[in-house]
Amino acid sequence: MQKRQARACVILRIRRYRKCATVISMKKLFSNLKKTKSKITYKSLNNWNKTMAALHALQGVLVLVLARDVSFPISTSYLTLDPLASQANGQPALVDATRNIFDINLAYLVAAFFFMSAIAHVLVATVYRSTYEANLKRGLNKARWYEYSISASTMMVAIAILSGVYDFSSLIMIFMLVAIMNGMGLMMEIHNQTTKKTDWTSFIIGIKSGIVPWIVIGLYFWGANTYGSGQIPTFVYWIYGSLFVFFNCFAINMYLQYKKIGKWADYLYGERVYMILSLVAKSALAWQVFFGALRP
Repeated sequence: MQKRQARACVILRIRRYRKCATVISMKKLFSNLKKTKSKITYKSLNNWNKTMAALHALQGVLVLVLARDVSFPISTSYLTLDPLASQANGQPALVDATRNIFDINLAYLVAAFFFMSAIAHVLVATVYRSTYEANLKRGLNKARWYEYSISASTMMVAIAILSGVYDFSSLIMIFMLVAIMNGMGLMMEIHNQTTKKTDWTSFIIGIKSGIVPWIVIGLYFWGANTYGSGQIPTFVYWIYGSLFVFFNCFAINMYLQYKKIGKWADYLYGERVYMILSLVAKSALAWQVFFGALRP
């Protein structure tokens, strides 16, 4: 009996020791994760900006050189008087009408967001460098959000056109909603310069405004399959899915920055991730469009 009790006591101690060791090891793991620091310098970031400028510019040129001309009709809808219906009813009858106002070359649109990014990277690597680096020390990059508000909005317009959104007014709204989303990213960084605790209001507003264009395009897919022939090219669905994931990665990167998780505790690490995401997202969209619709 005494042997059994002694054995049970030893087993209990071993279990407690293992449990204690596990808790300690987990604490060490999270402690090390929080202490993890990246080795990114302002000089290396400057080289990154120069490299990114070259890669964006090169791809923009390749698109213009290799792509065939594919134009989409951009239209506007309006109310107009229907003479026949008015005469038949004995009173003015208004009907909706659509008119093509201009055509847009898809290759130019794709090349445009590459050149926007290239110009932004050149500026922050040269004439804007001192201001850029001073802002980075404060956890702020105005140039990034200004560029995204134009380039990302242009990307979204390209996706919308490929999905069948040809109405000029709708495209303007899609452009502006994405621009507002990125404006909220800028507001997030500016506002939290003055707060002790991170305020997520701008982040939440940005997500809400940014999700609307994706819902609108999804409704066009639904309409094409429900009321039309449903023959939207497969590559357009791939673009929709892949770019939706990439756009969300930008929000995740910001979240990790403000939560200071792992290497994201260093703002410069998140800045470099933004550069990589921007290049990959634009490249993924451009070459999916190229091989789906622009290849000769």
